[in-house]
Parts: sequence; C-alpha cells; structure tokens
Amino acid sequence: MRIVILPTEVEASNFAAEFITEFINNNKNPVVGLATGGSVVMTYEALISKHQLGQVSFQETTTFNLDEYLGLAPNHAQSYRSYMNRTLFDHIDIDLSNTYVPECFDDNFDSACSSYENEINKRGGIGLQLLGVGSNGHIGFNEPTSSFQSRTRVKTLTKSTLTQNARFFEASENQPSLAITMGIGTIMEAENILLIGLGKHKSKAVADVIEGPLSAFCPGSILQNHPNATIVIDKLAASDLELYDYYIQTEKMKSKYNC
Repeated sequence: MRIVILPTEVEASNFAAEFITEFINNNKNPVVGLATGGSVVMTYEALISKHQLGQVSFQETTTFNLDEYLGLAPNHAQSYRSYMNRTLFDHIDIDLSNTYVPECFDDNFDSACSSYENEINKRGGIGLQLLGVGSNGHIGFNEPTSSFQSRTRVKTLTKSTLTQNARFFEASENQPSLAITMGIGTIMEAENILLIGLGKHKSKAVADVIEGPLSAFCPGSILQNHPNATIVIDKLAASDLELYDYYIQTEKMKSKYNC
C-alpha cells in the first residue's frame, strides 16, 4: 500500500487527478471506476481543467460508478447519475453510453446486480478504481460488517451514513435508506485502486483503513491486501496515523530512488 500525504486538500486532489490522467493516457480503452461524494469533487474539477488544457481525452474511456441510491430516477437532483453529469461528464468529451451507474427500478434486484457485474466483465474489468472513504470506514456503500467477498448488491444504509447525507436532501423529501453498490469483492478485483481522504473528519477512518486490523467493521481495511492500492490524503486526514513520519520518508525515498 502506497501512502501519499500532501499538505492540502487541493494538492491531494491534484495528485489524484494526475494519477487518473496518467492511467487514461497510458492505456488503450481504459476502464475507470468512479466515486461520488465530497472527497472527489476537487479531483473531478482538476480533471476537467486537464481536459480543457488538452492534457487528457476521455473519448475512449469507459466508467463504472460504485453505487446509487435505490429507486431514485436518473434525473433526480440527488441521484449519483445526476451528480456525475453535473460534476464531471457534462464538462469532458466522454461518450455517455460508456458511463455506467448501477440502477434498479423494480424488485428484480438480483438481475440488476448481476447485469452490472457482467457489464464490468464484458469491458475487461476495472483498470483503476477511485474510492473515497466514509467516516465509518465504508467504501462504496459497503457498510461495516460487509463481507469482503461481496459482489454488487442492495445494501441497507447505516444511521451514520444517512445522517451525513441528509444535508443533500430537502426536509420534505424521502431520503433513500437503500442503495445498490459494487461489493468489496468487486472493488478488490480492480487492477489498481486509488483512495482519497480529505479533512480532519476523515482522520480516524483513514487510520483504521491504513493501520487498523483487517476487519469487516472497517470495510476499507481490506485495501491492505490489495497489491496496487494508493492512498492519497492531506495532512489533516493523516493526523491520526501512528507512522505518519515513516510514510513521509517512504514517499521521499520513492521519489529519489524510484523504489
């Protein structure tokens, strides 16, 4: 696991955008897994800037989003399809027919989840998966106690997740308590994983992911077992790490000796 600690949220986000840009530019027909939420907004802004400067094209890229609220129409303001359109897709040259967000509008959950897994496989698997991390350690909507072997499925959201996301919904709206999400097993099959964590409010979750025991109670801790996982965080998100200085030194050695 590579741990990259940078001084500010902007620098961490720019690192993530450059990481994604290099992957896209160095791979034919790249397949990228995408995340939503506050942690990735500046990364997407940086990607848009790179696209506008001619540094990256998304014309040959296929994307798969991690998750979606169950039952929200794609045009609902708080659906993750709407989020992706207004935050990234509307501002780059990607073919929208090559952008996938899990969805299910009837009771045939198993079929919808299997179809999503099959589409990922048809595209040759995910080459780079972008992740955020919830304050309870969730990745995607894989809440604490999720199986490390899980596949795309419907999950009940925890009270803490609902509370954190309530700010995005009007008081009169019925906030979804179910979501369809890639499973942890699905995520771990990505060839490369990039997780971004920003801010002091994520510091405990970040420490649990990087230094805590491997535990289903912190789903993100499974990344300790991935051979090509990179964690990029700002100083505040890194502030609970016991080996903070070691990670800084390790990254300096990597830059100096490419090791």
